[in-house]
Amino acid sequence: MYGIDLLMKEHENILDFTAFLRKICTGILNGEPVDGKLLRECVDFGRNYADKHHHGKEEKILFQFMLDNMGPVAEKLIRNGMLVEHDFGRLYLSELEKAVDEYEKNPLDDYKLDIISNGVGYGALLKRHIEKEDEVVYTFAVRALSDENKKAVDEETESFEKQADGDGIRDHYLTWLHEKMK
Repeated sequence: MYGIDLLMKEHENILDFTAFLRKICTGILNGEPVDGKLLRECVDFGRNYADKHHHGKEEKILFQFMLDNMGPVAEKLIRNGMLVEHDFGRLYLSELEKAVDEYEKNPLDDYKLDIISNGVGYGALLKRHIEKEDEVVYTFAVRALSDENKKAVDEETESFEKQADGDGIRDHYLTWLHEKMK
């Protein structure tokens, strides 16, 4: 299924990103200076590639088809699990950005700790979240959605991707990630 295969490929990129963010946090822990510009770029990647681009496809397309067509189990899994975790990820990014702002105004260890804890927490959340999606949510969708719904998910995903290609979103963020990871 094209839509799910693409989401799983994006998971690989997101896991690469969280490993990179963890490396930055480990560096700070080991005494490297806080690079506010780089951390803001990480927040931007999280918000625009991981959340807006990737979670956007999940929330607007796949999860919506699951909610509309797969009954109470999907309802609980999506509303009480996946969507809640998406919101927690947004909170981590917001708190990370806030910690960077505070650190730049007043470079205290407390703010450094907030940077590290929110950066590492975001990565840990996404790692567990991705495992659940890859191993449970997506396999459930493939098994339980009708062929007609699967086709519609794929078609809507293709349309979403064409729009993203036109905006240059995916290429911009993946180029940034690969350059930073060198």
